[in-house]
Amino acid sequence: MRISRKKRPKKKLIPHYNVNEKITAEQLRLLGDDGSNIGVFSLSEALRMAKEEDLDLVEINPKSDPPVAQLKNFKHFKYQKEKEVRKQRSNTHISDIKGVRLSMRIGKGDIETKKKQAEKFLSRGDKVRLEIILRGAERYKTPLAYKVVEDFFALLSENMNVKFEQETKRQGNKITAIITKY
Repeated sequence: MRISRKKRPKKKLIPHYNVNEKITAEQLRLLGDDGSNIGVFSLSEALRMAKEEDLDLVEINPKSDPPVAQLKNFKHFKYQKEKEVRKQRSNTHISDIKGVRLSMRIGKGDIETKKKQAEKFLSRGDKVRLEIILRGAERYKTPLAYKVVEDFFALLSENMNVKFEQETKRQGNKITAIITKY
């Protein structure tokens, strides 16, 4: 026995626009291709004007009184609207937690590199997890690890407005903290 599955309809990128003969209003406020107000015309007169200029009649605002239509190349108009929607989708950034691993014996050059990396993540809108893994005898020197995290935080806060989202704490052989920009 075959099971039929309903296909989900594709999401439309732009709202539906009535074009040319699909417009139902009898009177229209007509705009030119550049957006200038031409006046109020009957549907047949507006369609004739659109054909003369080799353009489409696109209903921009059907809810106004009278509805607003514009003389446009519909394919170009539709492409521009879809392009705007794609651009809006690509601009949305979901914040992630990015890790920056420090060590108890980190040098000045390395800490500058880690600082630049953390600033880049924070400026993008991400959160930064600072992490120090304690190895061997370092496990007994946790106050020193806390100091490394505090010094790194102070170094970051010189150039940016940052705060602890999760205070520095020990989890097994790791010292972690989460920093975010405000």
